Amino acid sequence: MKLAKEGLPTIAVLALSAAFFAFFLPWRWPEVILVVLCGFALWFYRDPDRTLPDGANGKIGKDGEGIFVSPADGRVVEIGPAEHPFTGKAVKVGVFMNIFSVHVNRSPCKGVVEYLEYVPGRKIAAFAPKASEVNERHYVGLRTDWGPVLLVQIAGLLARRIVCRVRRGDLLSPGERYGMIKLGSKVDIYLPESVKLTVKIGEKVYAGKSSLGVLQLEGFQVKEL
Repeated sequence: MKLAKEGLPTIAVLALSAAFFAFFLPWRWPEVILVVLCGFALWFYRDPDRTLPDGANGKIGKDGEGIFVSPADGRVVEIGPAEHPFTGKAVKVGVFMNIFSVHVNRSPCKGVVEYLEYVPGRKIAAFAPKASEVNERHYVGLRTDWGPVLLVQIAGLLARRIVCRVRRGDLLSPGERYGMIKLGSKVDIYLPESVKLTVKIGEKVYAGKSSLGVLQLEGFQVKEL
């Protein structure tokens, strides 16, 4: 089982602590608790490989469309028009990640990291639309051949840390891991207005695997980033 690298120190500490109690102390309750916690950590930090849908490889798809994949596992809780200084007018899709979701986030398309911003804030329930505006969050803006795309990692009620692995100038591939949010949280994605969405509110999606929308590319010349 592949694990997110951010979880390895936590897993190692829990495993070593459980081994210490098992070998040196006669009382078993601490050992049991630590084993359970270690098992939870292994499950929480799981990072399965994903197969991109056809057309999401940064080139024109078989039907002449560009595909944007979900940046997060979870359920679509918000769809609507939005605007941000980096993207201008856009279409926003919000994906809520509960405690049972895989919490590793992935790039929705091929793009160069051009914008990064961390905003401190509150930790209200992440599925609430207001969370996108008031909660702690981290913005990652991508320059793509189809226009700017913005990813927003939003801390939730239980989330205690947003992890972003990228820097300005990094080139991300479709489905490439770029960070994670620990415990319940939300990821918003701002897509070009010309994208035709393929999801609806309430639908379950998977990072790097589920298509969120397609961009008609007829007559469009794709350039290498």
